[in-house]
Amino acid sequence: MQNGKWTYEELLFDESKETRFPDDRLNWDDYIDQENKALFLAYDGQACVGQIRIVRDWTRYGYIENIATVQAYRGRGVGKLLLDQAEAWAMDRQLLGLSLEAQDDNLAACRFYAKHGFMLGGADTLKQAGNPNIDTTLYWYRLFSQQC
Repeated sequence: MQNGKWTYEELLFDESKETRFPDDRLNWDDYIDQENKALFLAYDGQACVGQIRIVRDWTRYGYIENIATVQAYRGRGVGKLLLDQAEAWAMDRQLLGLSLEAQDDNLAACRFYAKHGFMLGGADTLKQAGNPNIDTTLYWYRLFSQQC
């Protein structure tokens, strides 16, 4: 952080690694027809190939709880379509922008967020202290206007 702005540098590991999170145990029905949260799914025919869950945060941001695309569909625009839906939902509610968290070792996700207009807003080295595979949580934001 310098002069009120975060900068970052990509450092590649010598070996790639994979961290898997437990399957969601959420009741997706809880997101249907709700004013303060939503779920959008992307389909290719009958197959669900992506999802995004968003909630209205107390900070007046649309907080993306999760965005995921089936690996075979990554790089094909599914994630962008999901982000577009989340943005439209948040703008309809006159929110300030979108926010989400990612881990510093998830380079593909961080590149995706930066490519789609998110900026780094902070880092937390304690949030994942109980997880030996994660060092730092990164906070990403996409503002709808610069008046925030």
